[in-house]
Amino acid sequence: MAPTKAVVADDHLALPAGGKNTLLTNTIPISNVQTDIYGLEIWEGTLPIIDLGGLHGPRRSDTIKQLGHACQHYGGFMLKNHGISERLLNDIMSKAREFFHLPEEERMKLYSPDPTSLIRLATGFKDDNQNVFVSRESLKFHCHPIENYVNLWPTNPPSYREVVSEYCVAAKRAEITLLEAVFEGLGMERKSIDQILDNHGQYASLNYYPTCEKSNLGLTFGLRGHTDPTILTMLQPDEVPGLEILQNGDWVPVKPIPNTLIVHVGDVLQGLSNCRYKSLLHRVIVNSEKERLSIASYCYPSNDTQMGPPKELIDDDHPLIYKDYTYEEFYTTMWKQRLPDATRLDAFKVSAA
Repeated sequence: MAPTKAVVADDHLALPAGGKNTLLTNTIPISNVQTDIYGLEIWEGTLPIIDLGGLHGPRRSDTIKQLGHACQHYGGFMLKNHGISERLLNDIMSKAREFFHLPEEERMKLYSPDPTSLIRLATGFKDDNQNVFVSRESLKFHCHPIENYVNLWPTNPPSYREVVSEYCVAAKRAEITLLEAVFEGLGMERKSIDQILDNHGQYASLNYYPTCEKSNLGLTFGLRGHTDPTILTMLQPDEVPGLEILQNGDWVPVKPIPNTLIVHVGDVLQGLSNCRYKSLLHRVIVNSEKERLSIASYCYPSNDTQMGPPKELIDDDHPLIYKDYTYEEFYTTMWKQRLPDATRLDAFKVSAA
């Protein structure tokens, strides 16, 4: 698919786990990989490929540097050897498919228009102003710590709670390993790292994109262009393409790699890094032939965590861009302004004080 010009709209306000002695095999065709000027392997000209296993050995410092380059120059990366077993990746995707194939009246028991709900089903909608339809169904729920939320989750399909719990715990383990490395690469002190890691949450979503009539493809999106209001987002796509990222003003498709996660830099990390890292602008397109599913795990700080850049990231070459603010202030401002991208952070710039 040839790149298309960018349109942005307002829609979106590790050790092995999940199997004993289970190792993932990432078969990535060499012909689809190029090397950039930073020595990163780039998947089909889109995002770098990072091996999380490199953090557990002599390649740790090199892997941390690779993560820093990926976050700074690409806003995201493909993550292999993340520690979530192939069995668990398949189980969560199967369970998501079972849920979205339940009768509509069963799924709609979880519907809520309230974005603060601890669990809610969100459905597609028509934007009459722009004459487009957003075609996605998404089950969104809090999941850390598991014991605080699991009893709110559906019991249909069978074993839903067990499979989703296991997946969320495994994703959280990979997430913490990744965040430690990303913060270390930024040059954050231990105290600053602990402030984030000791007070952060996890939110997840199961996402379903139905097929679309060919005649409606030009007026239908899965999701319109947006960034995520998170520290990091870890996305597990199925085998159906649909995710696109903005590169040099064009929308470029990101082809899935089996057993590999796609990680987005979120707005919160952009703020924490004092704009060294930029959140990834992305969207989802639909197709007329095959439904698409994805699983997303979102890492965000606690409401009272101070989110301004740590003092150790400020110097003569990197003057302070963002003042101190809490995640609750950021989240409230985001929904009040209803901005779809990192311009949500503009209200917290020093120049806006």
